[in-house]
Amino acid sequence: MGTIRELLPGSLAHVIFAFGHRLYSIRVTTTCDVFIHVEAHCTFSFCSGSHRYETNQIVTDVAGEVVEVGPGVHSFKPGDKVVSMLDFWNAGGLAEYAVASVNMTVDRPPEVSAAEGASLPIAALTALQALRYSGTMFDGTGQPKNVLITAASGGVGSFAVQLAKLGNLHVTATCGARNVDLVKRLGADEVLDYKTPEGKSLSSPSGRKYDVVIHCTVGISWSTFEPNLAANGMVIDITPTPWTWFRSVVKRLTFAKKKLVPLLIFVHDKEDLRFLVQLVQDGKLTTVVDSRHQLSEAPAAWAKSMEGHATGKIIVEMGE
Repeated sequence: MGTIRELLPGSLAHVIFAFGHRLYSIRVTTTCDVFIHVEAHCTFSFCSGSHRYETNQIVTDVAGEVVEVGPGVHSFKPGDKVVSMLDFWNAGGLAEYAVASVNMTVDRPPEVSAAEGASLPIAALTALQALRYSGTMFDGTGQPKNVLITAASGGVGSFAVQLAKLGNLHVTATCGARNVDLVKRLGADEVLDYKTPEGKSLSSPSGRKYDVVIHCTVGISWSTFEPNLAANGMVIDITPTPWTWFRSVVKRLTFAKKKLVPLLIFVHDKEDLRFLVQLVQDGKLTTVVDSRHQLSEAPAAWAKSMEGHATGKIIVEMGE
Protein backbone atom coordinates (compact mmCIF):
# COMPACT_ATOMS: atom_id res chain seq x y z
CA MET A 1 0.00 0.00 0.00
CA GLY A 2 1.45 3.32 -1.05
CA THR A 3 0.95 6.61 0.68
CA ILE A 4 -2.12 8.76 0.12
CA ARG A 5 -0.08 11.06 -2.07
CA GLU A 6 1.23 8.14 -4.15
CA LEU A 7 -2.27 6.73 -4.56
CA LEU A 8 -3.94 10.04 -5.28
CA PRO A 9 -1.65 12.89 -6.29
CA GLY A 10 -3.12 16.37 -6.20
CA SER A 11 -5.30 18.27 -3.77
CA LEU A 12 -8.61 16.63 -4.73
CA ALA A 13 -9.29 13.07 -5.75
CA HIS A 14 -12.21 10.69 -5.51
CA VAL A 15 -11.75 7.16 -6.80
CA ILE A 16 -14.07 4.18 -6.61
CA PHE A 17 -12.91 0.91 -8.13
CA ALA A 18 -13.38 -2.81 -7.67
CA PHE A 19 -10.65 -5.41 -7.23
CA GLY A 20 -11.90 -8.96 -6.82
CA HIS A 21 -14.59 -8.82 -4.14
CA ARG A 22 -13.17 -5.73 -2.51
CA LEU A 23 -14.54 -2.26 -3.07
CA TYR A 24 -12.33 0.73 -2.39
CA SER A 25 -13.57 4.28 -1.94
CA ILE A 26 -10.90 6.90 -1.43
CA ARG A 27 -11.44 10.63 -1.18
CA VAL A 28 -8.74 13.10 -0.23
CA THR A 29 -9.69 16.75 0.00
CA THR A 30 -7.55 18.39 2.69
CA THR A 31 -4.39 17.92 4.69
CA CYS A 32 -6.60 17.10 7.70
CA ASP A 33 -7.86 13.73 6.44
CA VAL A 34 -7.34 10.35 8.06
CA PHE A 35 -6.89 7.28 5.84
CA ILE A 36 -8.63 4.31 7.51
CA HIS A 37 -8.55 0.58 6.94
CA VAL A 38 -12.20 -0.12 7.74
CA GLU A 39 -12.99 -3.03 10.07
CA ALA A 40 -16.76 -2.49 10.41
CA HIS A 41 -19.42 -0.38 8.76
CA CYS A 42 -22.99 0.33 9.79
CA THR A 43 -25.79 0.68 7.24
CA PHE A 44 -28.10 3.66 7.29
CA SER A 45 -31.39 3.77 5.37
CA PHE A 46 -31.84 7.52 4.97
CA CYS A 47 -32.35 7.07 1.26
CA SER A 48 -32.14 4.23 -1.24
CA GLY A 49 -30.27 3.42 -4.37
CA SER A 50 -29.84 0.20 -6.31
CA HIS A 51 -26.58 1.22 -7.96
CA ARG A 52 -23.50 -0.07 -6.16
CA TYR A 53 -21.87 3.35 -6.12
CA GLU A 54 -24.94 4.94 -4.51
CA THR A 55 -25.09 2.22 -1.87
CA ASN A 56 -21.43 2.69 -1.03
CA GLN A 57 -21.78 6.45 -1.07
CA ILE A 58 -24.44 6.62 1.66
CA VAL A 59 -22.55 4.68 4.36
CA THR A 60 -21.00 7.15 6.78
CA ASP A 61 -20.45 5.16 9.98
CA VAL A 62 -17.17 3.28 10.20
CA ALA A 63 -14.62 1.94 12.65
CA GLY A 64 -11.15 0.73 11.82
CA GLU A 65 -7.42 1.37 11.98
CA VAL A 66 -5.54 4.42 10.80
CA VAL A 67 -3.24 3.67 7.86
CA GLU A 68 -1.95 7.16 7.22
CA VAL A 69 -2.77 10.75 8.13
CA GLY A 70 -2.57 14.00 6.25
CA PRO A 71 0.26 16.41 7.07
CA GLY A 72 -2.12 18.59 9.09
CA VAL A 73 -3.19 15.77 11.42
CA HIS A 74 -1.33 15.54 14.74
CA SER A 75 -3.85 13.73 16.96
CA PHE A 76 -3.69 10.34 15.18
CA LYS A 77 -0.97 8.09 13.82
CA PRO A 78 -0.88 4.83 11.84
CA GLY A 79 -2.07 1.91 13.94
CA ASP A 80 -4.57 3.92 16.01
CA LYS A 81 -8.03 2.37 16.35
CA VAL A 82 -10.77 4.90 15.57
CA VAL A 83 -14.47 5.53 15.07
CA SER A 84 -15.41 7.98 12.35
CA MET A 85 -18.42 9.60 10.75
CA LEU A 86 -17.72 10.32 7.11
CA ASP A 87 -19.08 13.36 5.32
CA PHE A 88 -22.68 12.51 4.33
CA TRP A 89 -22.48 13.88 0.80
CA ASN A 90 -19.26 12.05 -0.08
CA ALA A 91 -19.41 9.15 2.35
CA GLY A 92 -18.22 5.98 0.61
CA GLY A 93 -17.96 4.03 3.86
CA LEU A 94 -19.00 0.65 2.47
CA ALA A 95 -15.48 -0.15 1.36
CA GLU A 96 -12.25 -1.69 2.60
CA TYR A 97 -10.63 1.73 2.91
CA ALA A 98 -12.12 5.16 3.52
CA VAL A 99 -10.90 8.67 4.12
CA ALA A 100 -12.38 10.61 7.03
CA SER A 101 -12.05 14.13 8.34
CA VAL A 102 -10.12 14.45 11.58
CA ASN A 103 -13.01 16.65 12.78
CA MET A 104 -15.33 13.63 13.11
CA THR A 105 -12.83 10.92 14.04
CA VAL A 106 -12.22 9.81 17.64
CA ASP A 107 -10.08 7.21 19.37
CA ARG A 108 -11.60 3.77 19.92
CA PRO A 109 -10.38 2.13 23.15
CA PRO A 110 -9.81 -1.65 23.34
CA GLU A 111 -13.03 -2.11 25.30
CA VAL A 112 -15.07 -0.92 22.31
CA SER A 113 -15.28 -3.35 19.39
CA ALA A 114 -15.28 -2.22 15.78
CA ALA A 115 -18.94 -3.22 15.46
CA GLU A 116 -19.88 -1.23 18.56
CA GLY A 117 -17.96 1.78 17.34
CA ALA A 118 -19.42 1.73 13.84
CA SER A 119 -22.95 1.61 15.22
CA LEU A 120 -22.63 4.96 17.01
CA PRO A 121 -22.22 7.94 14.66
CA ILE A 122 -25.60 8.59 13.03
CA ALA A 123 -27.96 6.61 15.27
CA ALA A 124 -26.55 7.40 18.71
CA LEU A 125 -25.66 10.99 17.81
CA THR A 126 -29.21 11.58 16.58
CA ALA A 127 -30.66 10.15 19.79
CA LEU A 128 -28.27 12.21 21.90
CA GLN A 129 -28.97 15.47 20.11
CA ALA A 130 -32.74 14.93 20.15
CA LEU A 131 -32.66 14.43 23.91
CA ARG A 132 -30.35 17.41 24.41
CA TYR A 133 -32.72 19.57 22.37
CA SER A 134 -35.45 18.64 24.85
CA GLY A 135 -33.28 19.86 27.71
CA THR A 136 -32.11 16.48 28.95
CA MET A 137 -28.93 16.61 31.02
CA PHE A 138 -26.57 13.69 31.52
CA ASP A 139 -24.73 14.94 34.58
CA GLY A 140 -27.51 14.40 37.12
CA THR A 141 -28.62 18.04 37.17
CA GLY A 142 -31.65 17.76 34.87
CA GLN A 143 -35.29 17.79 35.91
CA PRO A 144 -37.18 14.46 35.86
CA LYS A 145 -39.39 14.24 32.79
CA ASN A 146 -41.67 11.75 31.08
CA VAL A 147 -40.55 10.78 27.59
CA LEU A 148 -42.14 8.64 24.91
CA ILE A 149 -39.81 6.97 22.39
CA THR A 150 -41.42 5.45 19.31
CA ALA A 151 -39.79 2.59 17.38
CA ALA A 152 -37.64 1.96 20.44
CA SER A 153 -36.11 -1.27 19.14
CA GLY A 154 -34.66 0.41 16.06
CA GLY A 155 -31.22 1.92 15.63
CA VAL A 156 -31.97 5.41 16.98
CA GLY A 157 -34.69 4.28 19.36
CA SER A 158 -32.57 1.67 21.14
CA PHE A 159 -29.93 4.30 21.90
CA ALA A 160 -32.57 6.88 22.85
CA VAL A 161 -34.03 4.60 25.51
CA GLN A 162 -30.65 4.07 27.17
CA LEU A 163 -29.62 7.72 26.95
CA ALA A 164 -32.98 8.85 28.33
CA LYS A 165 -32.49 6.65 31.39
CA LEU A 166 -28.99 8.07 31.85
CA GLY A 167 -30.71 11.47 31.82
CA ASN A 168 -33.02 10.43 34.67
CA LEU A 169 -36.16 10.34 32.50
CA HIS A 170 -39.19 8.09 32.89
CA VAL A 171 -39.35 6.20 29.58
CA THR A 172 -42.42 4.87 27.82
CA ALA A 173 -41.49 3.10 24.59
CA THR A 174 -43.23 1.53 21.61
CA CYS A 175 -42.04 -1.45 19.59
CA GLY A 176 -43.29 -4.72 18.09
CA ALA A 177 -44.37 -7.58 20.34
CA ARG A 178 -41.23 -9.61 19.64
CA ASN A 179 -39.01 -6.82 21.02
CA VAL A 180 -40.90 -5.87 24.18
CA ASP A 181 -38.53 -7.78 26.48
CA LEU A 182 -35.48 -6.35 24.72
CA VAL A 183 -36.67 -2.76 25.15
CA LYS A 184 -37.38 -3.41 28.83
CA ARG A 185 -33.83 -4.70 29.24
CA LEU A 186 -32.56 -1.49 27.66
CA GLY A 187 -34.21 0.37 30.52
CA ALA A 188 -37.71 1.39 29.43
CA ASP A 189 -40.11 1.77 32.33
CA GLU A 190 -43.20 1.04 30.22
CA VAL A 191 -43.38 -0.67 26.83
CA LEU A 192 -46.31 -0.61 24.40
CA ASP A 193 -46.82 -3.04 21.54
CA TYR A 194 -47.55 -0.60 18.72
CA LYS A 195 -50.08 -2.97 17.12
CA THR A 196 -52.37 -3.13 20.16
CA PRO A 197 -55.12 -0.54 20.83
CA GLU A 198 -53.06 0.84 23.72
CA GLY A 199 -49.99 1.06 21.54
CA LYS A 200 -51.86 2.78 18.73
CA SER A 201 -53.23 5.39 21.12
CA LEU A 202 -49.76 5.91 22.70
CA SER A 203 -51.36 6.20 26.13
CA SER A 204 -48.99 5.66 29.04
CA PRO A 205 -50.04 2.60 31.09
CA SER A 206 -49.46 4.65 34.24
CA GLY A 207 -51.51 7.57 32.96
CA ARG A 208 -48.55 9.93 32.55
CA LYS A 209 -48.50 12.78 30.08
CA TYR A 210 -45.34 13.12 28.03
CA ASP A 211 -43.09 16.14 28.36
CA VAL A 212 -41.12 14.95 25.34
CA VAL A 213 -41.67 12.52 22.48
CA ILE A 214 -38.69 11.28 20.49
CA HIS A 215 -40.46 10.17 17.33
CA CYS A 216 -38.31 7.66 15.43
CA THR A 217 -40.79 6.29 12.92
CA VAL A 218 -43.50 7.43 10.50
CA GLY A 219 -47.25 7.12 10.18
CA ILE A 220 -48.39 8.64 13.51
CA SER A 221 -50.50 11.77 13.28
CA TRP A 222 -50.35 14.85 15.47
CA SER A 223 -53.92 14.10 16.61
CA THR A 224 -52.57 10.91 18.22
CA PHE A 225 -49.70 12.68 19.97
CA GLU A 226 -51.55 15.80 21.12
CA PRO A 227 -53.84 14.36 23.84
CA ASN A 228 -50.90 12.47 25.36
CA LEU A 229 -48.67 15.53 25.74
CA ALA A 230 -48.19 17.55 28.90
CA ALA A 231 -49.29 21.21 28.77
CA ASN A 232 -45.93 22.32 27.33
CA GLY A 233 -44.96 19.02 25.75
CA MET A 234 -43.06 18.67 22.50
CA VAL A 235 -42.72 16.06 19.79
CA ILE A 236 -39.23 15.88 18.29
CA ASP A 237 -39.61 14.20 14.91
CA ILE A 238 -36.37 12.73 13.51
CA THR A 239 -38.12 11.57 10.30
CA PRO A 240 -40.00 14.76 9.35
CA THR A 241 -42.21 15.03 6.28
CA PRO A 242 -43.18 18.26 4.48
CA TRP A 243 -46.42 18.17 6.48
CA THR A 244 -44.39 18.04 9.71
CA TRP A 245 -42.52 21.20 8.71
CA PHE A 246 -45.75 22.97 7.78
CA ARG A 247 -47.49 22.10 11.04
CA SER A 248 -44.39 23.09 12.99
CA VAL A 249 -44.39 26.55 11.40
CA VAL A 250 -48.12 26.99 12.09
CA LYS A 251 -47.61 26.13 15.75
CA ARG A 252 -44.81 28.65 16.05
CA LEU A 253 -46.86 31.38 14.40
CA THR A 254 -49.83 30.71 16.67
CA PHE A 255 -47.68 30.48 19.83
CA ALA A 256 -49.01 27.01 20.60
CA LYS A 257 -47.82 25.59 23.92
CA LYS A 258 -47.51 22.07 22.54
CA LYS A 259 -44.72 22.00 19.99
CA LEU A 260 -43.76 19.90 16.98
CA VAL A 261 -40.04 20.02 16.22
CA PRO A 262 -38.67 18.58 12.95
CA LEU A 263 -35.09 17.51 13.61
CA LEU A 264 -32.61 17.20 10.77
CA ILE A 265 -29.01 17.15 11.93
CA PHE A 266 -26.34 18.01 9.36
CA VAL A 267 -23.71 19.32 11.78
CA HIS A 268 -22.34 16.87 14.31
CA ASP A 269 -20.04 17.39 17.26
CA LYS A 270 -16.83 15.40 17.65
CA GLU A 271 -17.06 15.73 21.43
CA ASP A 272 -20.51 14.15 21.36
CA LEU A 273 -19.09 11.17 19.47
CA ARG A 274 -16.25 10.94 21.99
CA PHE A 275 -18.83 11.06 24.81
CA LEU A 276 -20.76 8.16 23.28
CA VAL A 277 -17.63 6.04 22.83
CA GLN A 278 -16.81 6.70 26.49
CA LEU A 279 -20.27 5.52 27.54
CA VAL A 280 -19.75 2.26 25.63
CA GLN A 281 -16.32 1.84 27.18
CA ASP A 282 -17.82 2.35 30.66
CA GLY A 283 -20.58 -0.19 30.01
CA LYS A 284 -23.31 2.47 30.20
CA LEU A 285 -24.40 2.21 26.56
CA THR A 286 -25.04 -0.99 24.63
CA THR A 287 -25.29 -1.55 20.92
CA VAL A 288 -28.15 -3.76 19.80
CA VAL A 289 -26.97 -5.69 16.73
CA ASP A 290 -29.63 -7.02 14.39
CA SER A 291 -27.25 -8.92 12.12
CA ARG A 292 -23.67 -9.11 10.94
CA HIS A 293 -22.57 -9.47 7.32
CA GLN A 294 -19.29 -9.76 5.45
CA LEU A 295 -18.44 -7.13 2.86
CA SER A 296 -19.24 -9.61 0.09
CA GLU A 297 -22.77 -9.79 1.57
CA ALA A 298 -23.25 -6.01 1.60
CA PRO A 299 -26.20 -6.05 -0.85
CA ALA A 300 -28.11 -8.34 1.53
CA ALA A 301 -27.28 -6.08 4.46
CA TRP A 302 -28.46 -3.05 2.54
CA ALA A 303 -31.70 -4.76 1.50
CA LYS A 304 -32.39 -5.70 5.11
CA SER A 305 -31.77 -2.12 6.19
CA MET A 306 -34.17 -0.76 3.57
CA GLU A 307 -36.95 -3.06 4.84
CA GLY A 308 -37.10 -0.82 7.90
CA HIS A 309 -37.77 -3.55 10.47
CA ALA A 310 -34.30 -4.21 11.85
CA THR A 311 -33.88 -4.64 15.59
CA GLY A 312 -30.96 -2.36 16.35
CA LYS A 313 -28.10 -1.97 13.90
CA ILE A 314 -26.99 -3.91 10.82
CA ILE A 315 -23.23 -4.34 10.74
CA VAL A 316 -20.98 -5.08 7.76
CA GLU A 317 -17.58 -6.45 8.77
CA MET A 318 -14.41 -7.05 6.81
CA GLY A 319 -13.44 -10.64 6.16
CA GLU A 320 -9.95 -12.02 6.63
